Amino acid sequence: MTERGLRLLLLASVFTIATCGLIYELIAGTIASYLLGDSVLQFSTVIGVYLFAMGIGSWLSRYVEKNLLGVFIQVEFLIALFGGSAAAVLFGLFAHVSSFRVLLYAIVLLIGTLVGLEIPLLLRILKDRLQFKDLISKVFTFDYIGALLASLLFPLVLVPHFGLARSGFLFGILNGGVGLVALWALWDQVPRARLLRINGVAVLALLACGFVFSERIVSWSEAAAFGEDVIFSKSTPYQRITLTRHADDLRLYLNGNLQFSARDEYRYHEALVHPGLARLPHARRVLVLGGGDGLAVREILRYPHLESVTLVDLDPAMTRLFSTQEVLTRLNHSAFASSKVHVVNADAFTWLKDNREMFDFIVADFPDPSNFSIGKLYTTAFYQRARTALAQEGAMVIQCTSPFVAPKSFWCIDETLRACGLVTEPYHAYVPSFGEWGFILASPRALGGPWRLPPGLRFLEEKNVASLREFPPDMARVPTEVNRLNNQALVRYFEAEWARYTHQ
Repeated sequence: MTERGLRLLLLASVFTIATCGLIYELIAGTIASYLLGDSVLQFSTVIGVYLFAMGIGSWLSRYVEKNLLGVFIQVEFLIALFGGSAAAVLFGLFAHVSSFRVLLYAIVLLIGTLVGLEIPLLLRILKDRLQFKDLISKVFTFDYIGALLASLLFPLVLVPHFGLARSGFLFGILNGGVGLVALWALWDQVPRARLLRINGVAVLALLACGFVFSERIVSWSEAAAFGEDVIFSKSTPYQRITLTRHADDLRLYLNGNLQFSARDEYRYHEALVHPGLARLPHARRVLVLGGGDGLAVREILRYPHLESVTLVDLDPAMTRLFSTQEVLTRLNHSAFASSKVHVVNADAFTWLKDNREMFDFIVADFPDPSNFSIGKLYTTAFYQRARTALAQEGAMVIQCTSPFVAPKSFWCIDETLRACGLVTEPYHAYVPSFGEWGFILASPRALGGPWRLPPGLRFLEEKNVASLREFPPDMARVPTEVNRLNNQALVRYFEAEWARYTHQ
């Protein structure tokens, strides 16, 4: 190979390893947010540890004085092995290790240290082939362009089409390929080249097997974590969707958190919808925010006088899944097939900003506020936007986590709604899969009128509705802050209260 061709090859290696390095970092941060919650905290700490480790690797590179090419190639094989398999290892061991965070940060530290070795070694390899100013400008240009490519590929292509484990194996193969190509191009300059080639081929073979069987690996790990048969799992740009089955029970998990059990979800969804909608005989237009499983819509469609139901859910994979799979459409009674239902896949916060329609009843059926991206959907800013879409004689209901496990979280939501000038009616219901669960009905004016529950309900009846509003002393109101965008007090309450409960 000519000297010019060799320079181009090494610079192409910079581009590839920069892309791979950022992909490993994004994968670790995403897995941490999936499995540990609070995406802001997890991404911040993973990025911090990763960059710190890269600094360690850069510092350690000074002690490599001989056989720079051989060390660089061996580092590529090690990064390929550990970086490529990290996602599968983390998913596989999550259910089996007591200190998952220790394992996570150990792997991040190891990969980051190896990645930190790459660029300093390459700079030293290239220093006799390029002038210093060209060396620095070209290496860092290719490095930053590679990082840009990784940041675009990860959410747009890799997560929705490959998943985290398969993406890790794919980029591990690319990393190992860099090592093998460099070994081929510089064969005569690398001591023990044959042994390195054997190492590289073995690593690529392992990664290729991992790539082929990645879905089986993840399914096995999820089955171990949930203790149930996994019948569907998919990583989307927004979340990890998992469906499990045990005997006659079907369960939905989002990012590892239970969303419903088919055995008792009717209790939750009847309690969510009917205490408000049964008191609005004039209601014609309903808005559902979240609720991509269609189960809240199923309950709403029990009211024949309704003219339209608009559902706004961020993740098209969710609404598509619950619109097309027979076992799920049986559960939601083919709610999305109704001519009254219009599905919009959008961020509810942004959608409300642009909305000009008015609704008689709004259902906010979001996941619990376990991180700041979800916590914004429980703030004064969000509720003010929702209020602009709410008819003066209408009402809005919000699922509000458990008033028994997390009383501060529950009453914080109530305080936040009242800060927006809404009249609130807190209530709760017992759902066996979750325990005592809380809801808040909010309206511009106090609701009156008789209850007109639709026929066919399995849980609610007129004589037990009043008891839902009774709170015993262990769930009584407690003072809290108002949840605003600039303080996210609710997320702090939620984390502290649920952490104390789950660690008992």
